Amino acid sequence: MNIDFFQSIALSVANERSVDVVFRNIVNGLADDPDVVLARIWLIAPGDICHICPWSKNCPDQTKCLHLVASNGFSLHSKQRYTWLKGHYKRFPLYPAESNDITATGKIGNIGGTGKAILRNNIIMHPNWLLDPEWAQREKIASFAGQPLVFRDEILGVLALFSRKVLEQSHLVMLRTFAYNAASAIANARAFEEIEQLRHRLEMENEYLRDKVRNVTTFGNIVGQSPALQNILRQIEMVAPTDATVLIQGESGTGKELIAHAIHQGSKRKNHPLIKVNCASIPRELFESEFFGHVKGAFTGALRDRIGRFQLADGGTLFLDEVGDIPLELQSKLLRVLQEGEYERIGEEKTRRVNVRVIAATNRDLKKEMEAKRFRQDLYFRLSAFPLEVVPLRSRKDDIPLLAQEFLKQICQSMGLKELPLKKRHIVQLQNYDWPGNIRELRNVIEHAVIVSRGRELRFDLPDISIEKTLPLVHSFAQSVKRSREILTYEDLRKLEKENILNALHQTNWKVSGPGGAAELLGVKPTTLASQIKAFGIRKRP
Repeated sequence: MNIDFFQSIALSVANERSVDVVFRNIVNGLADDPDVVLARIWLIAPGDICHICPWSKNCPDQTKCLHLVASNGFSLHSKQRYTWLKGHYKRFPLYPAESNDITATGKIGNIGGTGKAILRNNIIMHPNWLLDPEWAQREKIASFAGQPLVFRDEILGVLALFSRKVLEQSHLVMLRTFAYNAASAIANARAFEEIEQLRHRLEMENEYLRDKVRNVTTFGNIVGQSPALQNILRQIEMVAPTDATVLIQGESGTGKELIAHAIHQGSKRKNHPLIKVNCASIPRELFESEFFGHVKGAFTGALRDRIGRFQLADGGTLFLDEVGDIPLELQSKLLRVLQEGEYERIGEEKTRRVNVRVIAATNRDLKKEMEAKRFRQDLYFRLSAFPLEVVPLRSRKDDIPLLAQEFLKQICQSMGLKELPLKKRHIVQLQNYDWPGNIRELRNVIEHAVIVSRGRELRFDLPDISIEKTLPLVHSFAQSVKRSREILTYEDLRKLEKENILNALHQTNWKVSGPGGAAELLGVKPTTLASQIKAFGIRKRP
């Protein structure tokens, strides 16, 4: 082990952009020396497993500790390499400068806490210096050397090695120089990775922002004055300033995402991202990666590290749309991050912490899903801290005129058209339809009408159910006949036909022909309808 040996390792990590590769090259390079039994790197990071850590009782500061990130060496006894990162040594407390505990459990923590190197020889003769003296005897260990990894006066961690050869002070000097270069390589690789993660995060945020802009353009702001909508707005005003988890329930197309956006905008997190996850569109096998992310090589196709939606939403709000579609096997992991704010990426042992407010939405009856054992009861109660029911459009028809006018304005502007007039008969026609697709369907119908109008009068193409609604007397009579199986006389049919024409004429304000006229509503030619009106002696009353 000479200066050339250390220089060759330093060169191998000088330009590396991956922190993991830097760690691996350092310990692998040191372990190439046949006299090195074990080389390891610990880095200072936030405390994460304090509740199960064997050293927690003697840990002076559980906000941070030393995390084992790299290990290599060769055992003469078992003929195996020391590459595992688990066990009692994966965490060590940091001991401050005034601590005198530099025994078996304290030497690594003392180096990390004080920034001072340690060199010890003949350690077999001092068993209190080792956690496993028998291991040292089997491996014929003679010396221990530990150096702090320091970059710009900041202690990043500890580099330590056990040697079968007695190490001199000159070795410690060389190790100090090497540790300085290694710390620089680690800091540079961290910077490169952080830049790459920020770039990737920015790309993803831009993608979500583009989606959000499209959705806001599609649905506009929350529009309406009905009592049902005002009740929802009052609930939003109450819950938005809190961090409570909200469960928005309602039919598809009722604007649940707009409600989530309004809650986010009214919260203290409004300057942080609102990230949407459409749970219904994620393949079952990709849910965990989508939520929590993965590291490169974690599975086939994982070509690079991926940031999960929880990390992307850190400090902000995560909107889980169609939350009822989350697979049962993932629901426990979702519950954990909601309760404890902790998760792990796929392929990574490091536990990460996150500060996210969750807003969930569904068009399913989650209580029935619980009864069917498809949705966890504890997750349901955790999500529904503040349940919010969005009423369907058929229950707030007073809002249809305002919504239709707003959509018409938006659509005409986007198409570069002069805004088309929305007449009273249009409103009546729209309000007489039940809108199973809710607000989304209303907008689609208006957009279609604007396109086919070609700048002329609007014509709404609504399903047959709307005509039944516009002709309530005829519909009611037909239903009663169907139920009673009554045979109608010719005179009854003529009365029914006349009543049908009268209803159509009243509906269209006695407009017979042209777009939106009674002939169009009845599905007959204007000339045919004119003949029928004359035959029935139908006249408009003054």
